[in-house]
Amino acid sequence: MEPEGAFASLSLGGNLGDVRASFRAALSALSQTSGVAVVATSSVYRTAPWGKTDQPDFLNMVALLRVTIPPRALLDLCLAIEKDNGRDRGDKWGPRTLDLDVLTYGDERIAEEGLTIPHPHMHERAFVLVPLVEVAPDTQVKGQSVEQWLAKIDAQDVHKVEGL
Repeated sequence: MEPEGAFASLSLGGNLGDVRASFRAALSALSQTSGVAVVATSSVYRTAPWGKTDQPDFLNMVALLRVTIPPRALLDLCLAIEKDNGRDRGDKWGPRTLDLDVLTYGDERIAEEGLTIPHPHMHERAFVLVPLVEVAPDTQVKGQSVEQWLAKIDAQDVHKVEGL
């Protein structure tokens, strides 16, 4: 049964190991959590690394959730799923088996230690915007839809690949 509550969006990324398997495991873990329902997933996209460029390309996608758990609990769940899938947080913007970022949580605006919603850089990153526009184009960030933000940035290096 789908929980009532807020829509939340997550970005999934990775570039080490079997990333598609990590995505499937993450989506399964989310779906099996009380208070979380996965309602839509984007296609999978291949993107060049961002921030630290001397590493393999990333696979990225977005999941749209219906949640009744609080935002901090959603973040904690994401961190636990990352860890369960071999995530090593040693190198900022470095290679990873799985990266889960909470992008949005309803219309919430949160700025706490370790949790900022909406994600503070999502409107600048094509690897987030392209899949998010696919599942939730009207999502508002900083007074504009993600579709409007995407129109302002270069997304030519974001390529759709075979699915999960």
